[in-house]
Amino acid sequence: MLCPYLFMLKKLSDLIINVALWGFFTTTSFILCIGAGILRLVTMPFDPNRRVLQQYSCFWASLYIWFNPYWSVTISGKEHVDPKKSYVMVSNHASMADILVIFASFLHFKWVSKKEMFKAPFLGWNMWLNGYVGIDRGNPNSREQCMKDCRVWLKKGSPVFFFPEGTRSKDGKLKEFKQGAFRLAAETGVDILPMVISGSSQAIPKHSILLNRKSKMHLQILPPVPVSQASFEEVEEKSSELAVHVREHIAAHLTS
Repeated sequence: MLCPYLFMLKKLSDLIINVALWGFFTTTSFILCIGAGILRLVTMPFDPNRRVLQQYSCFWASLYIWFNPYWSVTISGKEHVDPKKSYVMVSNHASMADILVIFASFLHFKWVSKKEMFKAPFLGWNMWLNGYVGIDRGNPNSREQCMKDCRVWLKKGSPVFFFPEGTRSKDGKLKEFKQGAFRLAAETGVDILPMVISGSSQAIPKHSILLNRKSKMHLQILPPVPVSQASFEEVEEKSSELAVHVREHIAAHLTS
């Protein structure tokens, strides 16, 4: 007779924990978004790449890992990152928690994200303040503008970050990589910095709002993949080769 009561007690406990975590998320997002706006105004005259705001955003995102007793993140391979270089950064994508994991690296970069994300209260506004790059995937003109914006940031010394699968994997298996990130690398001659995220698929399951799944997440930063600038005629072929090569490299570390 105790089992049904224990089950109900666990469900109630899960509900209380999730309400508390989402309440913390909402409250801090409101407060920290105001802080981000003030920080952007203060640093605008001397920080064109918005590096200070990026570090602030990394701290903001990391709060939700530090304050969630069910989550932990370890990071390895930061020695492969030269802070003075621009990179086209890419990673696998299995969960919304991946975004927090990448932020927890405290690396400087500009996200490439769906345009509708910029409309989200607080977080979307902070994305706009950081100068992240929006894209409407169904619009060829938007894709070209995205590439132009990315080239501008790379030239200024800011890496750009892509999830080349385009969307989260439903089953945790690595999907095919879209070529946008690799075309950008081939056109500019900027090295690719691959990353591997493991253990995140159950942290925030797709179509779920649960935040109390035990998840030991790990971000592994792999050595950069050197890229030489391709001629106009070579770009398509080279970007395709890079997409396949980097996907295989990430897949090998996912299964090891």
